[in-house]
Amino acid sequence: MNAKLSLSLVTAMLSIACVLNGCQPPKAISPPVSDAAQSTRDNCCSLLHQLLNEQKDVSFLHFIKREPSEVKNLMKKIAVKSSAGAKLLEGFARHDASMRLDDLRLPPGEVATREAIASTEKKDLLGQTGDGFELALLLTQTQALSYAWHLAEIAGEHESQPERARALAGVSEEMKNLYREVFVMLLSKSK
Repeated sequence: MNAKLSLSLVTAMLSIACVLNGCQPPKAISPPVSDAAQSTRDNCCSLLHQLLNEQKDVSFLHFIKREPSEVKNLMKKIAVKSSAGAKLLEGFARHDASMRLDDLRLPPGEVATREAIASTEKKDLLGQTGDGFELALLLTQTQALSYAWHLAEIAGEHESQPERARALAGVSEEMKNLYREVFVMLLSKSK
């Protein structure tokens, strides 16, 4: 009798639990994310977002400078992929309050060095014409795309959500492919 009562009690409790949960299976519990992994992910995603936002405007250079159609088309492709990557990151942050895109922590020396490099690149780009401009533009793009490729790769490695990790790996792969396209074009221009 005791076993029947226990079985009835367990059945009743399971029925109540099912009703309270809407008869849905329990949700999978995500593995805990370490603070270091989340911090690395946020920092990489923030730096990547900043870079992609800058890169999405690279195609506007054709309003200032003339470049051959092959270079112009590649810059448009970079701009489109960069814009899509920035929007992807913004979507992640919009749907996950734990993701930050304002974590741009860098040591002061790194910040000052980056500003100096940006200033030099700007002068080089605006001061060049013809082949010199094309080479300077392609060189800056190899640097930016390599950095974006690796930022996305590291962010993906530190992402706990498998779908987002795959999406970040996809951004990394796109940036790597664009890097290779720019590199091949750079080689052809330097011959």
